[in-house]
Amino acid sequence: MATATTSPSAPPKPKPALLGGVVGLDAALSLRLHALFLPVPRLLLKALEVAGDGRIWLPIPISLLLISASPANASGAVSPLLAGLVAGLIIDLALVGLVKVAVRRPRPAYNAKDMYVAVAADHWSFPSGHSSRAFLVAAFVAAGGFWPREALFLWAAATSASRVLLGRHYVLDVVAGAALGLFEAWLSNLFLRFMCAQNTFLVC
Repeated sequence: MATATTSPSAPPKPKPALLGGVVGLDAALSLRLHALFLPVPRLLLKALEVAGDGRIWLPIPISLLLISASPANASGAVSPLLAGLVAGLIIDLALVGLVKVAVRRPRPAYNAKDMYVAVAADHWSFPSGHSSRAFLVAAFVAAGGFWPREALFLWAAATSASRVLLGRHYVLDVVAGAALGLFEAWLSNLFLRFMCAQNTFLVC
């Protein structure tokens, strides 16, 4: 009687040498920075984490936009800044989620277990949603004429740095997130200009 045999599973495809070297260097640098800045009060880093959390940046602007568009609003004017910001935040949510699921980079092994995971995509590390969101908000609000612009980008940079120092992300995660956030701010401004040019419900 012949015994059943099982074919061995295919080994994982090795990463290209260049990509593997970059990823390795990124991981080593991130761990070094995390260890070097351990004396920074964790409470401060957690405060920056909360300040860039999507559970704050999505519901509040959406609620304000709905209030401004409601019949109870005497002026009847919908804030173009709020409309553009909400559009950008929705774009950010979609793009970050898609890239995370496509790349599937695990978070650092030394990441503490005190991180709140809102959706399944949050299990993955690349890119940093906090970084993309912070730079989206900073760039879009600064383009809307809010000052001081330096303070906005300082907050965005500090929020991004806190992701590495907390052990949530690697350096490349936050760099990619920051670049994505700037791109999303540009898209949001493009959307806003288009809506204003079409004489829509926005009072620009």
